[in-house]
Amino acid sequence: MTDTVLSSASKEVAIGFGRPFVMIGERINPTGRNLLAEEMKNGDFSRVESDAIAQVKAGAQMLDVNAGIPLADEPALLAQAIRLVQSVTDVPLAIDSSIIEALEAGLAAYEGKPLVNSVTGEEEVMERVLPLVARHGAAVVAISNDDTGISEDPDVRFSVAKRIVERAADHGIPAADVVVDPLVMPIGAMGTAGQQVFALVRRLREELGVNTTCGASNVSFGLPNRHHVTGTFLAMAIGAGMTSAIMSPLHDEVRTAIQAADVLAGHDTDCAAWIRAHRDPTIGADRERRGRRHRPQA
Repeated sequence: MTDTVLSSASKEVAIGFGRPFVMIGERINPTGRNLLAEEMKNGDFSRVESDAIAQVKAGAQMLDVNAGIPLADEPALLAQAIRLVQSVTDVPLAIDSSIIEALEAGLAAYEGKPLVNSVTGEEEVMERVLPLVARHGAAVVAISNDDTGISEDPDVRFSVAKRIVERAADHGIPAADVVVDPLVMPIGAMGTAGQQVFALVRRLREELGVNTTCGASNVSFGLPNRHHVTGTFLAMAIGAGMTSAIMSPLHDEVRTAIQAADVLAGHDTDCAAWIRAHRDPTIGADRERRGRRHRPQA
């Protein structure tokens, strides 16, 4: 099956069927984070650095980097953020912007093969973003909406995704380098949002053979105890074939649900990652103490 291989200057990450789910850390994004936006606008990237380090420590295999701040020089800020994050972590990045000039600046600053986030099915957007992705040898997130908006019909969203995959191929971008976002709506506003995504992910896997991602926290927007909803959604999405998500790895409920889903989907050989993450550290120490007690004296 298809692998989407991304890289930093020193590390590769593969998103693929049968592989462990890839967590793409979402927190380097000033949208809705007024303090971060103000700091970045004023040239203070200390929170960007600490967020990058914390997310990788929590298990993120990739990081999404966004610098979309109104009335700021987004291309310059995005390039600066990418250089900083690459200096303090070794994971591949998703370069996140809807501004073509910002994507160009981010790609010029990046070392390795990034994931460009994103392209939609609008003709003008595809004709601006896809040649840029091809020129830099990057991979791209394909968001399944177009100039008609976000359809509530999953068949329409599938058709948009298929059109982007085909147009990417026209620019020399293989399906392996297109990661489709089926668009996750808030379950509190649309009761069928989860079912639609699961069905669409299965079609994208079976009919197009493409990897998938999503903005996972959207599903629980406005709900109490939302991290349990997000974690359960991701576990079910993994069962349907989703292979990555843009999310926060800092919430135990979400991270543990993903780890358990990887075990049950057969993506964690011999449960090795689960055991490493959840083994009681006192057990080995107790065995060692007992061994020392019963060891014959010289």
